[in-house]
Amino acid sequence: MSELVKLSRDGDIAIITIDNPPVNALSPGVPEGILAAVRELEQDYAVRAAVMIGAGRTFIAGFDIKEFGKITSGERKGIGLVDYLAAIEECSKPIVAAIHGTAFGGGLETAMAAHYRVAVASAQVGQPEVKLGLIPGGGGTQRLPRLAGVAKALEMNAGGDPISAADAHACGIVDKIIEGDLLAGAIAFAGEVAGKPFRRTREKDEKLTADPALFATARDNARKKQRGQLAPQHAIAAVEAATRLPFKEGMAEEARLFQETLFGTQSKALIHVFFGEREVAKIPGLPKDTPVLPVQSAAVIGAGTMGGGIAMCFANAGIPVRIKEASREALDRGIATIRKNYDNSVAKGRFSAEVAAQRTALITPQLTWDGFEQADMVIEAAFEGMALKKEIFAELDKICKPGAILASNTSTLSIDEIASATARPASVIGTHFFSPANVMRLLEIVRGKATGPEAIATCMSIAKKIGKIGVLVGNCRGFVGNRMFHQYRRQAQFLAEDGASVDAIDRAMYEYGMAMGPLATGDLAGLDVGWRIRKEYKHLEEPGVRQPWAEDRLCELGRYGQKTKAGWYKYDDNRRAVSDPEVAALLKQCAAEKGVTQREFGAEEIVDRLLLSLVNEGAKILEEGFALRAVDIDIIYINGYGFPAWRGGPMFFADTVGLPRVCDRIREFDWTPAPLLERLASQGKKFSG
Repeated sequence: MSELVKLSRDGDIAIITIDNPPVNALSPGVPEGILAAVRELEQDYAVRAAVMIGAGRTFIAGFDIKEFGKITSGERKGIGLVDYLAAIEECSKPIVAAIHGTAFGGGLETAMAAHYRVAVASAQVGQPEVKLGLIPGGGGTQRLPRLAGVAKALEMNAGGDPISAADAHACGIVDKIIEGDLLAGAIAFAGEVAGKPFRRTREKDEKLTADPALFATARDNARKKQRGQLAPQHAIAAVEAATRLPFKEGMAEEARLFQETLFGTQSKALIHVFFGEREVAKIPGLPKDTPVLPVQSAAVIGAGTMGGGIAMCFANAGIPVRIKEASREALDRGIATIRKNYDNSVAKGRFSAEVAAQRTALITPQLTWDGFEQADMVIEAAFEGMALKKEIFAELDKICKPGAILASNTSTLSIDEIASATARPASVIGTHFFSPANVMRLLEIVRGKATGPEAIATCMSIAKKIGKIGVLVGNCRGFVGNRMFHQYRRQAQFLAEDGASVDAIDRAMYEYGMAMGPLATGDLAGLDVGWRIRKEYKHLEEPGVRQPWAEDRLCELGRYGQKTKAGWYKYDDNRRAVSDPEVAALLKQCAAEKGVTQREFGAEEIVDRLLLSLVNEGAKILEEGFALRAVDIDIIYINGYGFPAWRGGPMFFADTVGLPRVCDRIREFDWTPAPLLERLASQGKKFSG
């Protein structure tokens, strides 16, 4: 028997304990150990029933995700679940799965193969495989509808969200909620069912009847909510198979659909993202014992959209935060927005009015610097102008206590130049939040030349505490995300100037999977923001290099986007966009004035030009050292720029296309491939390597 699984006895009740810390994943050795334990107790005449339980903090959190990559690479033959699950279900003595913590994926499949399930009230169960681009591969789509009913099985398999023990009990997954000690309660339950007839999960067909319209509705919902994703549709098909086919044939259909998702690009992309979000927390060269400064209070300068959202992030994490504005009107407006955001969350049932009141109470609005000398961390979220930011940081240098983190929410400006306004550059760092800051998961943490390791370690830690994915980047214009996005939107403008319709450009990228098209994104953010930055940095433009002119023309006409009800599109009072013939006419007129011959563009060319502009710039950023790894870029784009996670990010996309093909396509556009890109392509390597 595997050392990861232990078999013991309590009288005539056998106890199978899975002990594979930290989360009892079904990694090699665990299924084999459970199988051996079941066979041994089956042969022990003194055993009348068994309890299967997880050691430590959880039951079985699921299959070891690393093993999926070994299967697709040929290193491992299969997931090995079917045989041991069948052995559990076939056992002649009742097996009771005792659930605490989580029973996810293969963990829930293991529990469902058992004959009974008990759980503590705090436990959760779920089939989250779709979040990795997969469907259950161990009977999750076949046993779950037999226990919970078809509607619940569709919800859990296609949506992937966990449910509580109470919900699981109500729908029939869990037979009993145990109060007090789980093992003692499970042993008592096993004693009650020992020696009595029981039905195996596969035999419970009474809940399999379903209206065909249920599946049509589920497919429609998945198309809308999980746009472009294959796994939710396959999960629905597998659950439907459970209602139409005998159990054995249903299992075969599940296996077929599982294989399609496992060997598809989408699951590889989502697994890449899963591990990438953990990898970005590791900073090469930063010792693990680097002191993390305690952040028990914070302050924010600016109560606008960004400042208010940042203040909410700290309040949501239970950290008191001061928020300062220059005028009473601006401060009142900002606080009103914060209250409105909390009210909306209460109305949607995300948390109670009491919680909203507690969080609001942690935010102190003010017009002075009072209390800033006590703050452990100050985030400046003022207007994007270097002179103003340097003025603010010079003032903070005088006020703030030694060791306080002085952070700027700048999206483009040099952290080194901002830090030069202080006598403590080691404490100055960039914390580039993404709008809306209280919602978006990404936090670009920008280190300057003098930023100290304590400031970096503290910001990486505080990012996690406030619910963000912190990615460390270097200090260049636009950092990583906006530097790449600048090239992406430049190409979108060039396409519009060269004849592609505004709608065609945005539609092509939306259909690719982006949350919004590049021109609609500009309208949402405000075209005047980029216009102002372009004017400030005009002296840095490289002579002879083509510069886009379309957005400048729109801004000169006062078309700043949604805020003025006109930008690339026209907007009604509800901010619904409609194509504007005036923009098409303006583009045509300006193209004629500049000698540009316009033509039509297909969706494929639009997508290639826009994506490869990201890839090429990303390769330059990597080689220059402003991004630590290619996966850091992917995580930035997925969590900050609406890139579809199931595509894996721009650098992963390039790897899937093949870097030689990427280089060839870039040359077709008369661009020069980045040196790193060209070198990797010639060596047959990938960014992920």
